[in-house]
Amino acid sequence: MPDKAIITDTGGMLSITGETGLGELIKPLIREIHLFDSYVAGTTHLADPSVLEEIRVGEKLTLQREKNKFDDNAIMLFSEKKKKVGYVPEKDNVIFARLLDAGKMLSAKIDRIEKQGSFTRVSIGIWLVDF
Repeated sequence: MPDKAIITDTGGMLSITGETGLGELIKPLIREIHLFDSYVAGTTHLADPSVLEEIRVGEKLTLQREKNKFDDNAIMLFSEKKKKVGYVPEKDNVIFARLLDAGKMLSAKIDRIEKQGSFTRVSIGIWLVDF
C-alpha cells in the first residue's frame, strides 16, 4: 500500500493512510484562478500598523467577511500571522463578498509594497481557490 492514499473500506467509508492529512493529498487537485488586481484599503486606520513592516511581497492574505455598518460587503484581509492588514476596497468588493457568502474560497497575494511618505500602498491580486 502507498505511504499516502485515500482508500475505501468494505463498508464504503473513505480513510487516509499515512501521517499526512487530507489537505496534503488534495493539494495537487487545487487550482488558483486569478480574478482581479487591487490594493489594500484602510492601512492608515490599523490598530497595529506594525503589520505593514512585517508583510512581504508574495505573502498570501486571508479574506474574511465582516459585519460593518458602513459597508455591507466589507472584506477584511489578514496576514499569514493572523494580523489585520486592511480591507478589500469598497469599490471592488461586491463580487468577492458574494463569492465568499456562497462558500467559495478566495485568497489574496501581495504583489507590491510601496512606501509613499507615511503611507504604505499594498498591491494585491485576488484569487479563487478551486478544487
